[in-house]
Amino acid sequence: MPRPEFFATPGYGATQLATMHYHQAVRVGDRIETSGQGGWDDDWNFPDSLEDEIVQAFENVERTLAEAGATWRDVVAVDSYHVPAAADSIGEDHNRVMVDQFRKRMGDRAPIWTELGVPALGAPGMRVEIRVTAITGDGA
Repeated sequence: MPRPEFFATPGYGATQLATMHYHQAVRVGDRIETSGQGGWDDDWNFPDSLEDEIVQAFENVERTLAEAGATWRDVVAVDSYHVPAAADSIGEDHNRVMVDQFRKRMGDRAPIWTELGVPALGAPGMRVEIRVTAITGDGA
């Protein structure tokens, strides 16, 4: 069995490794798992708009996948965590942007997707976090 190889995304990932003691991704053979990626920049700032935050989270997933040797086209599973504006639904604002980003980044590939509404995420004011599984090489 291949040994796990861990990755810290340059910028925020290196900071999180030093301060919070975790990596952004792990690769075992052709399988890559990411930790949850939020819509932060390298200085841990979040955009004001929900749409910009979700798009930045997708960008951060892309950066992290690239470090581990994958792209959005290799993604087979997505778990997304959302702090909804209303207690009874994640809402159209989250879903519209998520689906638009799937289509832009994955083309015809449609992953399995679990979408969860949560009361809070790891940073104050954070509204979305995305975790993915990708399969590369012969396993894709």
